[in-house]
Amino acid sequence: MRVILKFIVAILVAIVSLGTYWCSSEENEYTGETQRVDMTVEQEIALGLQAAPEIAQQYGGLHPDQEAAAAVKAMGQKLVQSTRVRESPYQFDFHLLADEQTVNAFALPGGQIFITAGLLKKLETEAQLAGVIGHEIGHVVARHSAQQLAKAKLTQGLTGAAAIATYDPDNPASRSGAAVAAMIGQLTNMRYGREDELESDKLAVQLTGAAGYDPRAMIEVMRILAQASGGAGGPEFLQTHPNPGNRVAEIERAIAEEYPNGLPAGLKE
Repeated sequence: MRVILKFIVAILVAIVSLGTYWCSSEENEYTGETQRVDMTVEQEIALGLQAAPEIAQQYGGLHPDQEAAAAVKAMGQKLVQSTRVRESPYQFDFHLLADEQTVNAFALPGGQIFITAGLLKKLETEAQLAGVIGHEIGHVVARHSAQQLAKAKLTQGLTGAAAIATYDPDNPASRSGAAVAAMIGQLTNMRYGREDELESDKLAVQLTGAAGYDPRAMIEVMRILAQASGGAGGPEFLQTHPNPGNRVAEIERAIAEEYPNGLPAGLKE
């Protein structure tokens, strides 16, 4: 009887998790895509603002170089104000982190965007900085964080169902089944992460070009990061931003689609 009840509870948990996920669909006003998210834009903004101070502390806080920090903010606001991103409801703010060893940039839900001093010092041109920041803006307007949170909740629900169904308190070895289920869930979410990266690259091509910067600088950023990957584990950027082998080719394809007649003259490098 206990076994039957256990499986019934597991099935109910799985059904509720799947139902919640599949019913939480809405169209993204910026990309036009139908997404599964279970939080409002206002909740995204609040979550990002709440998390920003703690995240910044993990990288040594904000950089004391006010001039460099101002340059990052100015670039971010230029990309927002000179493109249709300015029509989005997000509250964008751009921060330079003090960490000069870690090579990374990332966006929190709602528009809080960070770049480490370690990555900034490797960039050689304004257009490269525009490419990095444009990529992170792409994550925000495409609501990738909200998508990932919805997927994570689904994964947690299904993992919980699997744990309920497979765990036997009289057999500790049964815990491995739940661990395997959790790993499968993580791999699934990683696959979606790669798709998100490619979408953000495409959005960055649009944003940088619209703001007057040469989007081909993003290809140079990829090469800079590849050169920096000689150390153990490589730059954190390549760990938090899954980097498919065809990423440069995808950027080139996005540029060709955006500018079928060739890039306009006068773009900043």
